[in-house]
Amino acid sequence: MKFSIYDRQRSGRMVMIAVSAIAVIIFLLVSNNLVKELAQQERERMDIWAQATERIAEAGIDSDIEFMLAIISQNNSIPVLTCDRDFNISEFRNFSLPDKNDKEKSLFMDLGEKNRKYLSSRLKKAAGGKTIEDLVGTNPHFIEIKYTGGEKQYIYYEDSNLLRNISIYPYIQMIVMIILTMIIYMAVIYTKRAEQNRVWAGLSKETAHQLGTPISSLMAWTEYLQAIGTDKEVTDEIDKDVKRLSVIADRFSKIGSLPEIELDYLNEVVVNSLEYMKSRISGKVKISMHLSEEDHGVSVSRPLIEWVMENLTKNAVDAMQGEGELHITTGADKGNVWIEVRDTGKGIAKKNFKTIFNPGYTTKRRGWGLGLTLVKRIIEEYHGGRIYVKESEIGKGTTFRIELRDASGQ
Repeated sequence: MKFSIYDRQRSGRMVMIAVSAIAVIIFLLVSNNLVKELAQQERERMDIWAQATERIAEAGIDSDIEFMLAIISQNNSIPVLTCDRDFNISEFRNFSLPDKNDKEKSLFMDLGEKNRKYLSSRLKKAAGGKTIEDLVGTNPHFIEIKYTGGEKQYIYYEDSNLLRNISIYPYIQMIVMIILTMIIYMAVIYTKRAEQNRVWAGLSKETAHQLGTPISSLMAWTEYLQAIGTDKEVTDEIDKDVKRLSVIADRFSKIGSLPEIELDYLNEVVVNSLEYMKSRISGKVKISMHLSEEDHGVSVSRPLIEWVMENLTKNAVDAMQGEGELHITTGADKGNVWIEVRDTGKGIAKKNFKTIFNPGYTTKRRGWGLGLTLVKRIIEEYHGGRIYVKESEIGKGTTFRIELRDASGQ
């Protein structure tokens, strides 16, 4: 079994995804810790701000309150307001008000009606229907100030713009990293695919070229054998094989360049391709064709489509180990025509539905694993169609489906 390389590739991708996920998690954890630390620092600043407010309110005539005033005035970033137990606001700082005419004011009573409603609704929304006593001690954004004589006021503050931006920034950075990674990945895939295309084209042209010389020589030898009276049955069989080699060389030449696409008929192409295979597969394989009543037109290169059908048929026979049932079905649906090749072989694991089309993938002891890769290239790149594993069950069989554009205007 020669698919260990794809198992390693899959494992490598999983490891890369796991490492990336761990890196993202660590990055988010570190960022969240920084946000928590900054939030704690703002809470401590507000505690100090509340203490300064309390001391100013209780300061005597001879008290030096300049230090406390300096503490209060240094808060130029954290939105904060004071209110009573009924959420009546007395003063505020650093809120962005909808009516900019009041941007220099700090007393609630000096504000216009629009701004007063704005601050009141913002405070009540933060309270969430709870009483002020319930919020103090449970919500870190509400702080209680106790004055001499039992009078109380409450401070409500919000996260600063800096803290909000820092809390959002890691997610923005993560999205940017994902987008950049996807762009790089797509660029690498495009470059790799273009390189593979060049290799395919060069290899196919060289193969067709190398086959050309011995085919010409075999044709000449066939004519010579006929001329010297060799048994006609023998020379006819040799001639058939030489013509078959010519067809193969022609197919490789078409793979190496853009093939000529012509209007053809689906059922006719399918029948012709299977006629050749019937005499070359085990008699224990029962082939059933279920062709659509109307033979729909398709724009195809017949030699390449016949090659596709031969590859799928051969793979199906190999999967059944030379004994079973092979069903070929054609039809049309929503502007497309389709061919289904269903066998009663060993089946394909769902995880390998896409892997089987990769170059080099094979479960055979002998083989290069290029058959389905060629099939996919012919259908999707040269004919703009689609081929995929429609369904498969281990031990019961597999169904391949080919979809092409309907050129008959049906």
